Order: sequence, then C-alpha cells, then structure tokens
Amino acid sequence: MGDDELNELRRRRMEDLQRQQQQQGAVDEEMARQRQQQDAQIHMVLMQILEPEARERLNTIKLTRPEFAKSVEQQLVILAQSGRLRDKISDEMLKSLLAQLTPKKKDYKITRK
Repeated sequence: MGDDELNELRRRRMEDLQRQQQQQGAVDEEMARQRQQQDAQIHMVLMQILEPEARERLNTIKLTRPEFAKSVEQQLVILAQSGRLRDKISDEMLKSLLAQLTPKKKDYKITRK
C-alpha cells in the first residue's frame, strides 16, 4: 500500500464517521423534539384537570422528587384519558392521591435494656 492509498482510506473513513455523526445528531434531535412534544401534551392535560393549588403542589414535588412527580403526572394523564375523572383535582384530592402512592416506610422501634 502506498501513501496515496492510505490517504484515500483515511479520507473515506473520515467521511463515513462524519456521516454517522450527522445521522446520530438527526436521530437525537428527533427524539428531543418528540420528548418535548410529549411533555407539552402532558402539561396541557394537567392544566385542564388540576386546580391551581394542586398544580403548584405537583410543581413543588417535581423540584424535590422529579421521578416520583413524573410517575404521578403519568398516572393523572391516564386517569384523565380513561374518563375516570369527573371534576378537576383539588389540592386535597392530590394530597390523598400522593399519600396512596408514597411507599410506606418501615418504622423501627429500638428498646434499650
């Protein structure tokens, strides 16, 4: 193999890598756009089914426990889409729902002799 052949192979390999990088970037952009669109839809549904106080509580939870808040949002959207919600969810209703969804902590009692 001569220097010209090696240079040609390197150039082709670089072009392939650049093409792959561009394709991956396009896929990443599409996924980000879909995720953003899905978040906007969830936000619109939550605006319709939650009263302002409940929405504020959910936003506060989202700051401290984002994964838990995301699962609560998904469950609320499922309830709304299935038609099981008749009225808007008040802050008190959200509190009781959160109490049901929060995992129970084990309580340990230590006695000293």
